[in-house]
Amino acid sequence: MSGFRFLSLVRPFMPVLPEVSAPERKVPFQQRVMWTAIVLAIFLVSSQIPLYGIMSSDSSDPLYWMRVILASNRGTLMELGISPIITSGMIIQLLATANLVQVDFTLKEDRALLGGAQKLFALIISLGQATVYVLTGMYGPPRELGAGVCLLLILQLVVAGLIVILLDELLTKGYGLGSGISLFIATNVCETIMWKAFSPTTVNTGRGPEFEGAVVALFHLLFTWHNKTRALKEAFFRERLPNVSELIATLVVFLIVIYMQGFRVEIPIKSSRFRGQRGTFPVKLFYTSNMPIMLLSALTSNLFIISQMLAMRFPTNFFVNMLGTWSSVDDSVQLHAVGGVVYYLSPPTSLWSVLQDPIHATIYIAFMLTACAVLSTIWIEVSGSGPRDVAKQLKDNQMVIAGYRDASMYKELKRIIPTAAAFGGATIGALSVVADLSGALGSGTGILLAVTIIYSYFEIGIKESQGMNGGMAD
Repeated sequence: MSGFRFLSLVRPFMPVLPEVSAPERKVPFQQRVMWTAIVLAIFLVSSQIPLYGIMSSDSSDPLYWMRVILASNRGTLMELGISPIITSGMIIQLLATANLVQVDFTLKEDRALLGGAQKLFALIISLGQATVYVLTGMYGPPRELGAGVCLLLILQLVVAGLIVILLDELLTKGYGLGSGISLFIATNVCETIMWKAFSPTTVNTGRGPEFEGAVVALFHLLFTWHNKTRALKEAFFRERLPNVSELIATLVVFLIVIYMQGFRVEIPIKSSRFRGQRGTFPVKLFYTSNMPIMLLSALTSNLFIISQMLAMRFPTNFFVNMLGTWSSVDDSVQLHAVGGVVYYLSPPTSLWSVLQDPIHATIYIAFMLTACAVLSTIWIEVSGSGPRDVAKQLKDNQMVIAGYRDASMYKELKRIIPTAAAFGGATIGALSVVADLSGALGSGTGILLAVTIIYSYFEIGIKESQGMNGGMAD
């Protein structure tokens, strides 16, 4: 009963929580595409609108490591990105899995209260994060900003957080395709890659102005330098700015991940009620999709933030330095880990850095592969996609694995699913490492998230088109 009392605490807030009502009938595919495009346009515009009242955002960014998975853009309305939604969803799911929050999904009221609890938590988290960002001086010293501007900044971030929550709800309730979380992450990563490839802006690196975009720089160098061989070498291997070899590495990783999406084990199943009715239950290599790398990135990024803030506050403390020491690299204001535990958990920036410090590379690779495999195995139990849950779903649908009795079905699934989850998680970790070491644009984690999300949208499109063709044939 304690779980129901907890959900009952949300009931008084339900009338004031904004909500997107579910569609009365299924929304046509074309309209869902249109709504998805509108949501995407709102997100992109919000990512470019600067917060009113900020003094400066040129200092080191403590959230630098989390920007990719949070779909956030510093100093804009999308500063918080999808952080409140992800954090709230994970907290509620973990509480429900641990039976601290008891939910009966057959009851419409319970489902509504659970959704309301996630939304309320997300708003509280938005308020908390906004307050911390402003009071820690991310936009300038609070005393210089003044109380009025500080409150205005917090209000802007909370309202923007509410907009993101409603946009995500609009898509997940059936008006659009997929979820807002997936759409915003993929868009953020693709936008970063496209900008680094085709940016027309110039940057002065001490050798005169150079085009930031790798492709633009390639053509500019070929047209302006007399020595074409030297121009190609510069375009492919220039430092500090995006180059063509990094762009090629990005495309190769994209293709490898898409190719590996097709790896799966088909478990033959048949109906226990109707004779002759057969099918397959696919267990993909990426059984848990991008969740292992997303969870690991969230955990390590939070550790990096804590370490960086402690290092700035207590630079001489032995334990703080043991956790991590930070320094700027290449005359940049952005701080990077150069020692301590967090240094060994951060990716090497290139193959040359691997040769310079092979111990760092070895520890990082072992950590990534092991952590992704473990988190993937844990996630199947937390998310309800473990062997016991799948066996129950098949039994409820009156399906059994061909050649196995009901009693031995769980044992067979337990042999296959955890292995696929662990191996798939380790593979995701390995691909992320390869992408990071090859210098792929947008970071290894970002590319993996983008590819898996785009591929899921592709699968949605295929299913929808098959459904439309089937409907027309009928």
